Amino acid sequence: MRHRLQFTAKKLFCMALLLLGVSLTAFLLMAASPLDPLQTNIGQAALGTMSPEQIAKLEEYWGVNTPAAERYLGWLGDVLRGDFGTSLLYRRPVLEVIGQRLRASLGVLVCAWVLSGVLGLALGVLAGANRGRWPDRLVRGYCLTISSTPSFWLALLLLMVFAVWLKVLPIGFSGPVGVESVSLWERLRHAFLPGLTLSVTGMANIALHTREKVIDVLGSDYVLFARARGERGILRRHVLRNVALPAITLQFASVGEIIGGSVLVEQVFSYPGLGQAAVAAGLGGDLPLLLGITVITAAIVFAGNLIADLLYGVVDPRIRRGAARG
Repeated sequence: MRHRLQFTAKKLFCMALLLLGVSLTAFLLMAASPLDPLQTNIGQAALGTMSPEQIAKLEEYWGVNTPAAERYLGWLGDVLRGDFGTSLLYRRPVLEVIGQRLRASLGVLVCAWVLSGVLGLALGVLAGANRGRWPDRLVRGYCLTISSTPSFWLALLLLMVFAVWLKVLPIGFSGPVGVESVSLWERLRHAFLPGLTLSVTGMANIALHTREKVIDVLGSDYVLFARARGERGILRRHVLRNVALPAITLQFASVGEIIGGSVLVEQVFSYPGLGQAAVAAGLGGDLPLLLGITVITAAIVFAGNLIADLLYGVVDPRIRRGAARG
C-alpha cells in the first residue's frame, strides 16, 4: 500500500508540472494569435461608431493592452486560490460554464469511450485469432479505412445518411429547439450520432493494436506448448490475459483522442458541449475560458493514464509484487 501512495504522489506532482506547462503553452498560443478580440466579437463597423472612451473600456475588459506576463501570472495566482475567473463571452464563472458544457458532453464522451474500447478489443481479438482469413482481412480493411478518414468527414456522412436522407435522427443540437424540458429519450436521440462518430473513429486504432498483440501471443512458446498438450480454452486462458494490459493502456490512452475528436464532431452537429465551447473561446479571444477548458481536459487525460497505471497492479499480480519489492 505504501508504494502505491508514493507512486500516486509522484504522478500527481508530475501532473501539476504538466498542467502548468499546458496552461503556459495555451496562453502563449493565444497571445501570438493574430485575432483581435474587439473586431471578432464587436465588429469593425460597430467599433467605428464608438467613442475613444468606450473603446478604451472594451480594451480594458478584454485585456488587450495588459502585458502578457502580467495577465498569465494574475490568472495563475487566481487559479491557485481556486478561482478560474469569469468567461468574457458568457459573463459567467468559468467553472460554471465548463460544468454545464461538460455535463452535456459527458454522456457522449463516456458512451463513445466504452463502445470504442469494447468493440475495438473484440474486433482485434477476432482478427488476430483468424490471421490471414476473411475475418482478419475484413477487420483490417475496415480499420485502415476508418483510420485514414477525418472525423468531421465521417460526421458529415452520418449526418447526411441518418438525418437528411433517412430522417430517422435529428440533424443536430442536444435537444429540440425551443423546448425547455427535454426528455431523456430526446437527449439520447440527439447524442447518438456524435457518440457513434467518436466510437467508430476510436475503435480502429485499438483493434489494430490488439490484433498485433494477439498474433504475438498466439505465436509464443507457451501457447505452442499448450496446443501440443491438447489444452482447450487457449484464447480465454492465455490470449485474453496477456492482452489485458495493452488493452487497458489503449483504452485509457484513447481518452485524449476522444476529447480532441469531440471538438470537430460537436461543430458538425452543433452540439453544445465542451468542444464547441473551446472553439468559441479560441475564436472569440476568451482567454479565461480557453485556459480553464485546456487545464481541465488535460487533467482528465492525465487522470485516465494514472488510473491505467494503478490498474496494472490489479490485473497483473507480478507488477504488484515487483513494485512492493522495489
